[in-house]
Amino acid sequence: MHRGKGMKFVGDSRIPAVRKPNIPKDYSEYPGKTEAFWPNFLLKEWMVGAVFLIGFLCLTVVHPSPLERVADPTDAGYIPLPDWYFLFLYQLLKYTYAAGPYTVIGAFIMPGIAFGALLLAPFIDRGPERRPAKRPIATGLMLLSVASIIFLTWESVAYHDWDKAKEQGKIREFIPLDQAAPEYALLKAGTCISCHGGNLEGSASAPSLQGKDLKPEDIAKIAKEGKGSMPAGLFKGTDEELKQMSEYIANIGKK
Repeated sequence: MHRGKGMKFVGDSRIPAVRKPNIPKDYSEYPGKTEAFWPNFLLKEWMVGAVFLIGFLCLTVVHPSPLERVADPTDAGYIPLPDWYFLFLYQLLKYTYAAGPYTVIGAFIMPGIAFGALLLAPFIDRGPERRPAKRPIATGLMLLSVASIIFLTWESVAYHDWDKAKEQGKIREFIPLDQAAPEYALLKAGTCISCHGGNLEGSASAPSLQGKDLKPEDIAKIAKEGKGSMPAGLFKGTDEELKQMSEYIANIGKK
């Protein structure tokens, strides 16, 4: 272009008239900078993964996972608690509109709508912008989801009885009882098993009856009159059966 003389166009043979697809060059054209995916790169990834896997396995051997006591189907007072990443769903099922007859709504429908909306967000908001302010649908759904999860998790942690959960999860030492013994049938008839556990080892709702320095007459009195949260009149048998059951409980673990 010359000043004051107008504009002149010059052709350049280096610029193709037809655009070619953007195909990356072969890695061999960059010696020392790239490598073949198979087997070079993938083999290195596997080796690094194997080192971390072995380290993790060694950690699990040195520090075993903390386990609770053996599951007891007769312990009606046990309150199961999920891991921390499911606490928000656990809290959701406590509300009246998502519990009881509406459990299906809280367990399937509401989480399904929430996660479905997150899955559909990229297809609904297909704009090229990367800034959150320019993508209101995706940003709004994500912020709403994160805020809901944080709030429900906080509610679950703040209002859970952690002392009771810690106590009910303790591994209790107990002597297995002979379930074929006639005294065991009396324990079941007197509803002792449903509260104190299948081996009278205790539960979240009732203390252990094993290893206690209890006299048969004290046990019989509690069975008839109740104590604390235990109501009176739970045992419906005869006095002879009550005596037999009380002596059986008092002598557990004694020679």
